[in-house]
Amino acid sequence: MVLLISVPPKQPYNDLLFTDQEAKVQKRCDRNRKRSQRRAIHCPIHNCYIDSVSQKYGLFAEQPGQLQARGIPRREAMLLVAAKTTVSLQGEWLEAFWCEECQETTWYHLRKQGSKYDLSVAPAELWQQATGVIHPHRNPSVGEFTYRQSRTPGGNSVKDFSIMN
Repeated sequence: MVLLISVPPKQPYNDLLFTDQEAKVQKRCDRNRKRSQRRAIHCPIHNCYIDSVSQKYGLFAEQPGQLQARGIPRREAMLLVAAKTTVSLQGEWLEAFWCEECQETTWYHLRKQGSKYDLSVAPAELWQQATGVIHPHRNPSVGEFTYRQSRTPGGNSVKDFSIMN
């Protein structure tokens, strides 16, 4: 008489099964991989990464034509400017970048479209639309003292004022 005993086959993939705790650790590792990446902003000349060397200076519009140039209908643009004297332009700003290949700092006008950045050299007329920026080409009629005071953060510098006894 032959006795047949069925033995379950050995599973070669036992090492791929996780306990609940190991699965939680695995999920945490996956979460860490989703950290934000470096902004994909490249030098238009050399196509290398460029590093930001300033803060973002937001742009605003104060004329209906500036809003119309960005795709807002004429009537809505006029209503916006009439209701608010200035309208903040979302997704647009001025920022300075350093290019390692060029060895120079350049101011760019950036537009964020989804996850992509459209960058162009900042034209002079955009400086009048930026918030909190002093024009890079100094007004020659402004004295050195006034210029220096305008450049100090908060404008509360007392080093230029000496007490005379």
